[in-house]
Formats: sequence, C-alpha cells, structure tokens
Amino acid sequence: MAFSNIADYRSAAKRFLPGFAFSYLEGGAEDEITMRRNRLAFERVMLAPRVLVDVTSVNTKVTLADTMAAWPAVVGPTGLNGLYRHEAEETLARSACAAGLPFVLSTASTSLLEDVRKASDGDLWLQLYVQQDRRIAEDMMARAKASGFSTLLLTVDTPVTGQRDHYARTGLTLPLRWTSKLLWDIATHPRWTATVGVHGVPELVNLARSARLGPGIEAQAAALSRQMDMSLNWSDLAWVRRHWPGKLLVKGIQTVADAAMASRHCVDGVVLSNHGGRQLDGALSSLEILADTVSSTPSGFIVLIDGGIRRGSDIAKAVALGGHGVLLGRAPLYGLAASGMSGVSDVLSMLRNELEICLRLLGCPNIASLDASYLAGTRDSRAREVYTGERL
Repeated sequence: MAFSNIADYRSAAKRFLPGFAFSYLEGGAEDEITMRRNRLAFERVMLAPRVLVDVTSVNTKVTLADTMAAWPAVVGPTGLNGLYRHEAEETLARSACAAGLPFVLSTASTSLLEDVRKASDGDLWLQLYVQQDRRIAEDMMARAKASGFSTLLLTVDTPVTGQRDHYARTGLTLPLRWTSKLLWDIATHPRWTATVGVHGVPELVNLARSARLGPGIEAQAAALSRQMDMSLNWSDLAWVRRHWPGKLLVKGIQTVADAAMASRHCVDGVVLSNHGGRQLDGALSSLEILADTVSSTPSGFIVLIDGGIRRGSDIAKAVALGGHGVLLGRAPLYGLAASGMSGVSDVLSMLRNELEICLRLLGCPNIASLDASYLAGTRDSRAREVYTGERL
C-alpha cells in the first residue's frame, strides 16, 4: 500500500492496532483540548515566501546538543512502544540513525538501553523520570553513560499521570485485565496478534533493571507512576548534574518563566512540551510560547519543542520562530505500527522531503537563515497574533 503523508500512516496504524493500543498511542488527557491546540497552533502560522532565489541546493543540517543532525529533528521518547511492534526501540533507533537524527530512549521503554545501543551506532539520548527512590534514576544515568548516550532529557511535567479518559473507555490497564471486551479487541486484529501479541505483554524492562525488579508489568508500572518523586524541584537539578556529565535538557517546560528559570540553572537547554497533550489539559501549545522563550533565554541556550508535528512545514515554522529543532513523537510511531522499520524510515523521509520542499518554496535554501521574516505578519502589529496564537 502506498502512503502519501503522515495521515495515511495514522490510518494504517489504526487499522493494524487493537483499539486499546491505538488509544494509548493517540489519546490525550481529559477533553483533549491541548492535543488539538498543538495542531491548531501550527495551522495558524502562515508563511511569507520569497521568489527569484536560487534554490538548486538546500542545506538542512543543524547542530543539536553538540550533535550534527541531517535536519532539525530528533526521534523523541515514547513509552510502551512494544504495544506496536516487537523490538520497537531498536527499530526506531536504527531508523533515526539512518536518517541522520538522534534518538531518545524513554525510561518507559520496552527494550534495554544496552540493547538499543547494540542495535544502533547513532547518537542516543535518554529521557529520565525520577522515582521516589532516586537510586533508580542514578543507576539509569550510570548505565546510559556507560553505553555512550550523549544527552539526558529530564522530564518534569509528570509528578502524576494526567487524567486519560480513554484508558477507561478501552479497558487499558497495567497489567492487562483479560475482559471479554479486550479479548474481542485482540481477536479482531489477527495481524497484530500474529506479529506483536505473540510475544506477550511488553514489559518496562529498562526501568525494571535499574529498579532491581523482576518480571511482571504490574510492579514495573507501579514504579513508573505511583512512585514518581513529587518532591522534585529546581534545586534537584544540581543532583542530576552530579550524576550526568553530558548535555542536560529539561523536558516539559510550559511557560516562558520556567524556561528562563531553567536557563539560570546548570542545564544546557529545554524542551518546550505539554507531553503531547497527555498531561494537563488546557495548557498552551509549545509553539505558542516558543518565540518569547527564545527571546527570554541566553544565546546558545538550546530550545527544542514537541507536540503536533505532522508536516515538514511544521518543522520550518518552529525553526523560523527561533527553535533549534523539534522532537517527533506520534508520527514515527504511526509508521512503526503500520509497517515496522520501513514505515518509520518512510515517515522520516517524508518529513525531510517536505521540509526541503518548504525551504525551496520559501526561497530559503539554507535553514540557518530561516527566521521570523519568512512568516506572514511578522513585520507589523499582527505579528504576535499570527505566531503566538493569542486569538486561538
């Protein structure tokens, strides 16, 4: 089957996955206001193309956290990917490496970080949750350091899990409760059962190793959620820095004030993120606070964003507003679920091709020159409305 865009891959993923698995991939918090706003913010930003510019060649290379990337994107951290394909993280890491991009492994991965390193020679980053027993996070940082991971993303927007109504609707629980509804869901998706379900319920093996837990998703899920350290605060960044010598970014920043606060601590940058609309419903999109964040933080401070990236032009818009790059969450997972490694590779290829087309049509052959002057309205009083979404 031919796929023309990310939306096609989403449709294919929905057909392949049982309802509970697709709901976990796609669902947001509560009424999903923020999840929709993430897309709407990109749709509201309009472009201002230049013409009669030589665009024979296009340069999309950037530096992200001291790593050269082929284009300004990172395959971002997502959890429980074993619901979509067996050895999902290895597949994502290989595809990211082939595309010239870093890959971020989640604390909630279903593959060991050591196995992901064996699978890929690319630049690997680790996303870290901090549990009440901080020895778990310390061990995970030590393992990542020993495996050559270059960058740590400390996630700070999950002291508790957001209210996700779709869990109740689909019957998704950890561990899975074998209800008649769930069994029917699986039985009506035989391709998924034959390729994914046959391997059993995926486990949070990465967390389990650092927490010294045995097999069994129930205890692992408890360590991830009910035992999160809700006391984590700004002063604890010094503790993280003592255990992590590489690049350190704070992920889950949702206000300009917090981004500025992070820049005054011992970190290298931030990821503006509302967790894909899966945590606090009603929060702003990352794109809406991007321009003000860049202007409120020092030059050289890394600012990445995630949430709602579905087109190459979305990446161009983020860069034009001052972002160093974007994290890709759901989009690669659509490809993973639909077609495995070929699907992930195709999704990444699509996004890069669309980005190059966008740059040519903008009359901006070098992404290093892309700025707000390529956005409609940035030269007059309408600028703030256009690219911060005040009237959304």
